[in-house]
Amino acid sequence: MELKIIQPAACCDPSTGCCEPDLPVAIIGAGPIGLAAAAHLKERSVPFFILEKGSIAANVRTWEHVTLFSPWRYNVDKAAGRLLEKTGWQKPEPEKLPTGAELIGEYLAPLAEMLAPDIHEHHEVVAITRDSIDRMKSAGRASKPFLIYAETPDGTKEMKAGAIIDATGTWGNPNPALSSGVWIKAEKELADLIDYGIPDVRVNEERYAGRRIAVIGGGHSAINSLLNLAGLKEKHPETSVTWILRKSSVEDAFGGGQDDELEARGELGNRIAGYVRDGRVEVVTPFRITEIREADGIVLSSGDKDLAPFDRLIVNTGSRPEFGFHRELRFEAEAITEAVPALAPLIDPNLHSCGSVPAHGEKELRQPEEGFYIVGSKSYGRAPTFLMVTGYEQVRSVAAALAGDREAADHVQLVLPETGVCHSGAGGCC
Repeated sequence: MELKIIQPAACCDPSTGCCEPDLPVAIIGAGPIGLAAAAHLKERSVPFFILEKGSIAANVRTWEHVTLFSPWRYNVDKAAGRLLEKTGWQKPEPEKLPTGAELIGEYLAPLAEMLAPDIHEHHEVVAITRDSIDRMKSAGRASKPFLIYAETPDGTKEMKAGAIIDATGTWGNPNPALSSGVWIKAEKELADLIDYGIPDVRVNEERYAGRRIAVIGGGHSAINSLLNLAGLKEKHPETSVTWILRKSSVEDAFGGGQDDELEARGELGNRIAGYVRDGRVEVVTPFRITEIREADGIVLSSGDKDLAPFDRLIVNTGSRPEFGFHRELRFEAEAITEAVPALAPLIDPNLHSCGSVPAHGEKELRQPEEGFYIVGSKSYGRAPTFLMVTGYEQVRSVAAALAGDREAADHVQLVLPETGVCHSGAGGCC
């Protein structure tokens, strides 16, 4: 699909980066947050286009077998819902827990179909800069349009935009197994024996049944992986499941339990606690992986201590943001979390759970590069406390600012379910 290149116009409000209505906003990423951003811009008649390196909701498709712990009422963006209802779309049961596949089929796919003329799949953004100037040039910078380079099946394309919303997320960029956070050659060479994310154990049963499996990580993804493997172990008792954590106590990973306002999220911790107690899941903690090597399987070392060889690893140690295509933009990431700087003290997982993050919007998401925003889970950097509903409020506020509605942009409201579980690491200018 060819993109219409809209010629640049001068910015009318450099303080917000908001440009003339005929200069589109480029949204990078067609996941839940990127599509929600498009819905808010569409409601406000702000032109936009979406660039997606794969297909819509590509990251969600990798965990479509997983049931979300948040019900539908937290997973449908309000602007998206309003637009869909005009087409006769039926809102899902608010308290039902969708799977990733249902999230796509019942919500994201219909939304993408409605936005289809402005979505361009298989357009991988590899660089963004300002037209005719690089990162070093300051004079007249805010009046220059953004220039986007994207790799497509037909070659490299160049596109211009008046503002950029980066909603690419972090899911496709996992952390390594080593506790140091460093990717080493040995881990890369063992890639065929390592899964990152939450693999579909039932579909790939032969890969795990009867084998020695280690799950590394202490958050929700690790718990989901372990529950799937525990179910497999009931069918194939010879399967060995080992849970490797860095925590001083495994109880620290069980989360909020009955105190969690999201019942399904609390139940995850309760279920895995039961499997640990009855021995279906063996726990090794604290264990900080300092070396990974092959010797009759995968051997993990922590100093002078080795864990017996494993046939496969499932690494659920979180994800990190990818900033490579930002290099010619003036952006900032907080030194510890790699989050948007103004968010870092609000989302420190040592102080906040998923439900205690204060409301925030366009003002907190601003970057030194006017008109450039990082939203969604990527705005949280490596912090594990992100919830989808948070991203929806982010993009609502950003869209309002880009439309020139300062009052709506500043009026941020966010009511989140409280829990302690996220300590575990597991949304016309002028």
